[in-house]
Amino acid sequence: MHSLAKPDEVVSPIAWLLAAAMVSIVASSCAPVPMRDASDLAQRLAAPHRSAGNVARDGFRHPLEVLTFFGVRDDSTVVEILPGSGGYYMEILAPHLKDKGLYIAANRDRMAAPQYLADHLKLLARLKAEPALYDKVVVTQFNADLHEIAPAGSADFVLTFRNLHNWIERNEVDGALRAFHKALKPGGVLGVVDHRGRTDQPQQAQLKSGYVRQDFAIALIEKAGFKLVGSSETNANPRDTKDHPEGVWTLPPTYRLKDRDRAKYAAIGESDRFTLKFVKR
Repeated sequence: MHSLAKPDEVVSPIAWLLAAAMVSIVASSCAPVPMRDASDLAQRLAAPHRSAGNVARDGFRHPLEVLTFFGVRDDSTVVEILPGSGGYYMEILAPHLKDKGLYIAANRDRMAAPQYLADHLKLLARLKAEPALYDKVVVTQFNADLHEIAPAGSADFVLTFRNLHNWIERNEVDGALRAFHKALKPGGVLGVVDHRGRTDQPQQAQLKSGYVRQDFAIALIEKAGFKLVGSSETNANPRDTKDHPEGVWTLPPTYRLKDRDRAKYAAIGESDRFTLKFVKR
């Protein structure tokens, strides 16, 4: 591969982001990268409206590489499942889709635990407080398949980040996948990122740790009417040994052990994660 710049050239941060996204896509999928959209997404990452806490996690979450791998365009209808009060991906996607597409936040319903309802109210308050960014965001309810997260067959993308392990543990995963399948257009994309489990242990043994075996996840999702069309190692972390005393929550950003061995876990970084792209059959 040719070098990105000569030694005496200055490369902008956005140029570096675009180059990183290109490398990720070439390595993980043969699909062409929509460069106009990648450029716009890179601009969104550098925008001043993003919270400092979210920006600090970019090195672990690789949003530009993830979204370009999934193939999100500025005219797409995208449903994000449980964006939460932090709105990490919402900060990027809602402005990106505002003019030509649609961002749908499928968030908690009234049956959620109190702490999650509090997060939902924070999300609504944020949308109201920043109309220039979020006035076109549509909020729907999500709880397995109890609600319609989007009109049937209307979504180009359903995206979920680090949620699958919870649904598996709570026996809600089949319902969730039915809701996603119903919302997507034929050929629509389901993008899934989650903590990658160990291959030397059965999935049942890893339920409480927050990790999901990649082969287990693929089989589960394909059984629900999807087809795996790509995987990316963008969010891989070989330093994650997946044997932590408090499971994945031992690692940043949670640090469940508080100050105990904090430097050790900070050096590991966030979890090893799979990034999988499925299409609706």
